[in-house]
Amino acid sequence: MVKPLNKAFLFGWNPIKFKWEDIDEDIAKLKATGELVDNWSVASHKTISIGDRAYLVRLGAEPRGIFGSGHIESEPYLASRNGRTHHRINIGIDALLNPDKERILTFDILKTGNLAEQTWAPQASGISIRPQLVEELEGVWLDFLSDTYYGQL
Repeated sequence: MVKPLNKAFLFGWNPIKFKWEDIDEDIAKLKATGELVDNWSVASHKTISIGDRAYLVRLGAEPRGIFGSGHIESEPYLASRNGRTHHRINIGIDALLNPDKERILTFDILKTGNLAEQTWAPQASGISIRPQLVEELEGVWLDFLSDTYYGQL
């Protein structure tokens, strides 16, 4: 039985600020092993829990939208990067698309119907997705993946 989703978080990636040079290798690893863990900064570090749903959103450069998903695998921890300390968490990624080579779930889809209530281009990574939208977003994402991602396997 599938556990209902209660909490989900949006993790931003801006390719203009941070290059993900090995994204193709990460996608290949995920497809080959079914496992890929990466760490991300998290703004909602006081409310996030292991097992919560995570969505990766591309910002800054087109196409913008959701290109990956997973589940939180660690409690928040402090880590330094470029001389600044931030809260970070580990995400076990279960789907990952290369936005430069594959279709992603773009803002034009995310900004329709009830989903338009959510801010899809957050200023901080790891913000909470409105609880009343979590189930709908998951359904839209899974439908999108069934047409895009899983058809490639």
